Amino acid sequence: MQKSVFFFASLCIGTSLLSSCDGNKATTETTTTVVTTAPADSAAGMAGMDHSGMGSGAAASGSGMMTAMNTMMKNMEALRPAGNADHDFAHMMMAHHRGAVEMSALELKEGKDATLRAMAGKISADQKKEIQDLEAIATRLDGAPTTYKPADPADPFTSKMKVSMAGMMSMGQLSGNVDLDYAMLMVPHHQSAVDMAKAELAHGRDTRLKEMAQQMITAQEKEIRQFRDWQVKNGGKMSGSAATYECPMGDGGKGNGPGKCPKCGMDLEKKA
Repeated sequence: MQKSVFFFASLCIGTSLLSSCDGNKATTETTTTVVTTAPADSAAGMAGMDHSGMGSGAAASGSGMMTAMNTMMKNMEALRPAGNADHDFAHMMMAHHRGAVEMSALELKEGKDATLRAMAGKISADQKKEIQDLEAIATRLDGAPTTYKPADPADPFTSKMKVSMAGMMSMGQLSGNVDLDYAMLMVPHHQSAVDMAKAELAHGRDTRLKEMAQQMITAQEKEIRQFRDWQVKNGGKMSGSAATYECPMGDGGKGNGPGKCPKCGMDLEKKA
């Protein structure tokens, strides 16, 4: 099986989900195999989700972090699921992991902070290994019977996958500092993976995949705490003369300009 990327299409309109396949994966006609092009009625993919506005501003392209995030989401956007929760979760998580690997590569190439570089190295190694394991499972599950309804927004698995995207769609403006941007983006990125893994635990049936989902939750929740601790300790030191914007909820979410809290999605407020 060639490397494939999977996610859920039309998360906003709730009519279909997006799978993620690599552009090299061959298109098939069976309903249980991920295909590489969306049907005509869902060609818009995540309709209503303006990826170009995520982290808008000159700083958005400064570190390349947002480019990596947008590339991941656009690769997911045009695809549809097979309808088996385990199979689709495996493809979806491969796509998600590839986004983290790419952002971690940028941190290792351009970042200066030793703590974040160490985290990036570990995340990259761990998730590359998990991609290999997920790909083997996904291959084994090719042609598995359907277990949920991707086109039904009321389906529990479909609904949870839609919710898992919310945090990644409400991120604030990037700073242009590689370290700050990496820490900022990886929090909602990891949280999205945690939410997806919890959906797999609740609705998946494959024992090995559920074991992996629990391992992902444990590892990525720990890394979220590490990223947040780093933000609290280092964000102000590295922001230079830029104004600080903080979350009115007091959850520690910050930014160097107007935008959304990376933790809860509330509008950040300027602090004197």
